[in-house]
Amino acid sequence: MDEGSQRGADLSVEGGTVRCTGSWTARRLERAERRLRRPAWPAGADVVVDASQVRSLDLAGAWVLRRAVQALQNGGRRVDLRLRPEHDGLLRMVNAPELAVSAPAAPAPTLPFRIGAWTLEIAREVVGLLAFLGDAVVVALRGIRRPSLVRWRAALHHVQSAGLEAMPIVGLLSFLMGVVIAYQGATQLRRYGANVFVADLVGVAMLRELSPLLTAIIVAGRSGAAFAAELGTMKVTEEVDALRTIGVAPEALLVLPKILALGIALPLLTVYADAAGVVGGMIVARAELAVTWPDFLDRLEKAIHVQDYLVGLGKAPIFAGVIGVIGCYQGLQASGDAESVGRRTTVSVVQSIFLVIVLDALFSVAFNLMGI
Repeated sequence: MDEGSQRGADLSVEGGTVRCTGSWTARRLERAERRLRRPAWPAGADVVVDASQVRSLDLAGAWVLRRAVQALQNGGRRVDLRLRPEHDGLLRMVNAPELAVSAPAAPAPTLPFRIGAWTLEIAREVVGLLAFLGDAVVVALRGIRRPSLVRWRAALHHVQSAGLEAMPIVGLLSFLMGVVIAYQGATQLRRYGANVFVADLVGVAMLRELSPLLTAIIVAGRSGAAFAAELGTMKVTEEVDALRTIGVAPEALLVLPKILALGIALPLLTVYADAAGVVGGMIVARAELAVTWPDFLDRLEKAIHVQDYLVGLGKAPIFAGVIGVIGCYQGLQASGDAESVGRRTTVSVVQSIFLVIVLDALFSVAFNLMGI
């Protein structure tokens, strides 16, 4: 036992600070008790009671310390009590809620520190996502070599939930997008008598860019969030850990069917969105520009080339992979409680939409440089 622990309880007044030292235990309180019978408290309205140098404290010492602080408060002074962190519990045990126990405030992190911490967190997230992607690719290659390992029934179930059940919202929003584009174009085309070119505007905008992008955003907010929430709940309830315990890889059982389902559903939804957007543009062209439907389709056939259609359709599987991987990865990162599941679900939607838009922009730049 060190010398500080052997020394009895004591207190001294230095300016506006009352310093408590020694060992404030039942067997060593005699000296502090004598000092408290004839206290000479510091002058002033604010007093600091510094008990951070008290080496040991028990309930008896906590009672005596509480009484000293109450004596100061009864004299109309504001008291700032400073304790060692391990002694806070004893003050709560002696029922002293009126004591304001304060600890030295940690310095606020500087801007370079915050930037460094943010960068490190992003790096960890990227590394974890790439590692998860590598595991998913390995599982997919095994499924290609041995198709019997793939849970086809689960994949078809996800095709229904992520594809078939998403058709109403995808069709409605694509139809309205075609209507908006045609309306905006009609105002300008009418001035130059180029009414029939509304087919070019609607066709190129929907088939190359908006249909795959809009469909991917809807699927990210709908199915990507569902994947993250489902896997996050399984992780919190330790079902994923149970699978690993019995030697079953969660990537093969839970992740692969979901990504495969999105790879099937998203291109089909993109084709459906193309048709819905064109129909919306045709209706507006007939109502606002007097362009008949046969004329619209005839111009659309001349304006749209096969490569334009394939460019939009080719983005869909890549968007599907991004949404599926991020949704499943974020779900498997959940831990602790339901709040973590909700937070990871939100992160999965935000990251999926962000990456889909970034990839779409990169595709546009790359196709333009290649002359496609």
